[in-house]
Amino acid sequence: MEKKIQNIEIYHKLVDSIGITIENARQRAIQAVNTELLKANWEIGKFIVEFEQHGNEKAEYGSSLLANLSNDLKSRFGKGFSKSNIYLMRQFYIKYQIFQSVTGKLTWTHYAELLAVSNDHARGFYEKQAINDNWSVRELKRQIN
Repeated sequence: MEKKIQNIEIYHKLVDSIGITIENARQRAIQAVNTELLKANWEIGKFIVEFEQHGNEKAEYGSSLLANLSNDLKSRFGKGFSKSNIYLMRQFYIKYQIFQSVTGKLTWTHYAELLAVSNDHARGFYEKQAINDNWSVRELKRQIN
């Protein structure tokens, strides 16, 4: 048999404190997963660029590498490895060659939209605005267009 809580107000503060702790932990977990996804996509892009270039400054063109990678990675790891997504991973590494310049405040989808901006200065502007104004991907896309 449950005992009746003596001070309901203090009890509600306890529940609120626990709730805040749970929400903060969930947010940190989401942030950590996002950062790891960005890092993995950046590293995949790096591997592709290094493989393509074989130590040369520029890659050979006309290779079916991205299509082959897409097929092999999809069969091994499931979705998320379309040819276009692998291309974006490659571009991600090319445009952000220092991983520390990538912010975990934006998602992979944000970066996919930013990579469509060919002008480096404009891309940097949209990236900073998206961070400062906490833009959703939809808002970022609207601002770019």
